[in-house]
Amino acid sequence: MATFLDHVYDHEQRRGDAVWLVQPMGDGSLRELSWRAALDESRRVASHLLGLGYPPGSRIAILARNSAWWILADLAIWMAGHVSVPLYPTTTADTVRTVLEHSEARAIVVGKLDAYATMAPGIPDGLHRIAMPLAPAAAVASADARWEDLVAGNALLAGRISRPPGDLATIIYTSGSTGVPKGVMHSFGTMTASFVLAERTQLGPTDRLFSYLPLAHVYERACLEVCGFKSGARIYFTDSQDTFVDDIRRARPTLFVSVPRLWLKFQQAVLARLPADKLAVMLANPATRDAVRAQVLEGLGLADVRHAASGSAAIPGALLEWYRALGLNLFEGYAMTENFCVSHTTYEGEIRIGYVGRPVAGVEQRLTDDGELFVRSPGTMLGYYKDRALTDDTLGADGFLRTGDRGELDDQGRLRITGRAKELFKTSKGKYVAPVPIENAVMTHEAVEQALVSGANMPQPYALVVLAESLRPKLGELRASLDAALREHLARVNDKLDPHERLGRIVVVGEPWSIENGLLTPTLKVRRAVIEARYAGSVDGWYAQPDPVIWA
Repeated sequence: MATFLDHVYDHEQRRGDAVWLVQPMGDGSLRELSWRAALDESRRVASHLLGLGYPPGSRIAILARNSAWWILADLAIWMAGHVSVPLYPTTTADTVRTVLEHSEARAIVVGKLDAYATMAPGIPDGLHRIAMPLAPAAAVASADARWEDLVAGNALLAGRISRPPGDLATIIYTSGSTGVPKGVMHSFGTMTASFVLAERTQLGPTDRLFSYLPLAHVYERACLEVCGFKSGARIYFTDSQDTFVDDIRRARPTLFVSVPRLWLKFQQAVLARLPADKLAVMLANPATRDAVRAQVLEGLGLADVRHAASGSAAIPGALLEWYRALGLNLFEGYAMTENFCVSHTTYEGEIRIGYVGRPVAGVEQRLTDDGELFVRSPGTMLGYYKDRALTDDTLGADGFLRTGDRGELDDQGRLRITGRAKELFKTSKGKYVAPVPIENAVMTHEAVEQALVSGANMPQPYALVVLAESLRPKLGELRASLDAALREHLARVNDKLDPHERLGRIVVVGEPWSIENGLLTPTLKVRRAVIEARYAGSVDGWYAQPDPVIWA
C-alpha cells in the first residue's frame, strides 16, 4: 500500500519547481517554497533528528500555529522514523506538560505562537527544543537548535524514506471538551485513508487551499495536510487575525473548509454591512442576484470556491441555506478524530438540511436500538495511547467504532445527528432533552452568536446565549429592541418543539465564550460542563423571575 509519503516524493520528483507552500513572513513579505526546496529543508532537519540517536518511533512534539514549517516539521519527524505529537497553539501550560509527559516526547519543535510565554512553563527542562522560523524570540533564545541552522548545517537525507502503513505516525490529543485529553493513535495507513476526501472533492494540483484552522486538529490535518499531499494543491497560510481577510483574498481558495462558529461569524460580518432583509430582497430579484452574490463572496475572499464544507460540530440548517442562497456550495460532513475524518459527507443532489449525509466510500454505519451510532472506517484509529480499557470500550472486535453520538437515518441512509449520548439531560418532569437541535434553532437569529441549552432537574430547559460581536458595543441603545426580538424568537423556537423541550428562559450572558477564558475548546466547541458550572449558582434566580428573557 502506498502512503501519503509516496505522493510527497512523487510531487518532489515530478513537480519539484512548482510552488507548494506560500507563507507570510510577518513583515509584509511572502516566502514561496517549491516542492523541491520544501523537501530539502525537511530532509536536512530529519538528518538532525536521526543524529540525536532516539529509538525508532520516538515521539516528537510540535507546538506552533499553522505555517509552512509546521507541515515540514511533520514530514521531518516521519522521515526520521519517529511519531509526531501536535499541540494546540492556544493551549495552557498544564496541558502542554500533560501531553508531553503522557506521550513521553523526546523533543519539541516550537514555531509561530501568540502566547508562548503562557505555555513555555509547561515544557520540561532538558527536553530538546528546535525553533522554527517565525518562532517567538523567547523560544529561539531557549532553543537547542534553530531550524535555519539545521538546514544549513546538516546533510541531505536522500531517497524515498518509506514507512509501513501499520507504523504509528501520530498521536492526536483530543481538545478535551471534558477536560481530559486522550491520545488518539493513527498510523500511516489510517491517515492515508483520508485520500477519499480528496477524491470526493476532485482536488488536484491546480487547486488552492487556505490553512488557518489548527493543524493540531484532525479536521485540518486530514482535509488540508494529507489531502494536500495527495493532490499537490498549493497551500497558503494566514499571517495573523488582523490580516486574515487580506490573506484569504490573496489565496483565493478553491476549496475551503471551516467550522460552524466561523461560518456564523462570516455571515454576521456580511449582515453588519448589509441588513438581512435587504440582502434577501436583492437575492430574490433575478436582476440583482448574480451581482450581489459575486460582491458578497468577493468580499469574503471566497469567490473562487467550488467546494466548501463545514464540520467539527453541528451547523444550523438556516445557515446552510443562507450560504447556498449566496451560491456557495456548502456541504456538511461528520467525522471524528478517532476515524481521521473518514466517515460521512453530503453529496450534490442528495442534500437534506439537518442531515450530515451518508458514509463515504469504504465506510459502514449502524445504529443501536437506542440510536447510538457505530461506524467502521478504513481511517479508524489504532486505539488510545496507554489506555487499553478506553480503547476496548470504544473500538469493538468487529472494527466498529462507538462514536458516542446519537442519530437517525432516513430512507436513503443519510444520517442526522441528534446529539451526544452523554449530553442528554433529564428535566424535573422526568423527560430527556437533546440540547444540540434546540441550540441550532436558537442560533438561527442573527443577533445570537453562541448558544447552550441546559436545564437538568429544572421544570423546563433554558438557553444561554451570547450576542453577536457587532451588537455588544451598542447594547445600551439596542437592549429594548433586542429584548422584544428575543421574546418573539423564543416563541417561534418553542412553537416547533415538543412540550417537554420548550425553553422556559433565554438568558443573555455578557462574557463571550472563547478559548482564552476556557469556555471553548481549541476547535471552538463549547465546553458544556464548564459553562454550566460557571452559571450554576444563578439558575434558580433566573427561574424565579417572571420574564422569559433574562439579562445576566
